Amino acid sequence: MPFDRSERNEEPVLEVVDIHKAFGDRQILKGVSFKVYAGEMLGLIGPSGCGKSTLLKIICGLLEPDEGEVIKRSDDIGLVFQGSALLNSLTVRDNLAIALERKHFTKAKENDVIQEKLQLVGLGDFVDAYPTSLSGGQQKRTSFARAIVNDPRIILYDEPTTGLDPVMSTVIEDYMIDLGHKLRPASVVVTHQFSTWSRTTDRVILMHAGKIVWEGDPKDGMITDNPYMKQFAHATREGPMLAGSV
Repeated sequence: MPFDRSERNEEPVLEVVDIHKAFGDRQILKGVSFKVYAGEMLGLIGPSGCGKSTLLKIICGLLEPDEGEVIKRSDDIGLVFQGSALLNSLTVRDNLAIALERKHFTKAKENDVIQEKLQLVGLGDFVDAYPTSLSGGQQKRTSFARAIVNDPRIILYDEPTTGLDPVMSTVIEDYMIDLGHKLRPASVVVTHQFSTWSRTTDRVILMHAGKIVWEGDPKDGMITDNPYMKQFAHATREGPMLAGSV
């Protein structure tokens, strides 16, 4: 069941409020605010250097903002890294088990949860495999299983299809959509890949030079007259986002 934008009486699961961040004299984020609701997949898009990865690090707690705050109405957060970030010396099962350590499950319960999540991403038969024996797509799906093993209410995706061929990107995007429908988390997808934001997200926020310059439905992004979104969506050289400024 796709996200219904009419259901906005509930509190957002994630709220980003007037975030500012600088590194030295370079101002990276300049007052970014948005909300994400349960069951919604929000795309944070924009050219390299626009501030989206810095913002994701602030959301997940790896960086502190200079101003503003991030309100998370759940501590259950899953993070899918740009690379799979798996430990090659451990089996798939043991990579997922690390994320369950704080649950203090019995071994039988732990195994059941791990198997359930691996089945969700189509890897139920790979529980005893080592990451080095998996394809790139299988490693990515294992990282998905690890991110959702705690049934998070918030999932953060950091460039989930970067470096994948078009076919494998589609496979990964399909899993993102499927997980969103089954688990109904509030999801944030940082990406600059057209197929990823156009296929998986319910809403996109386009960032440029540390600010939000357009927000809306991905389909509207293809037909808008907003000069920033028009340039980004159609990958044209003409527009306000100059190559030398990003």
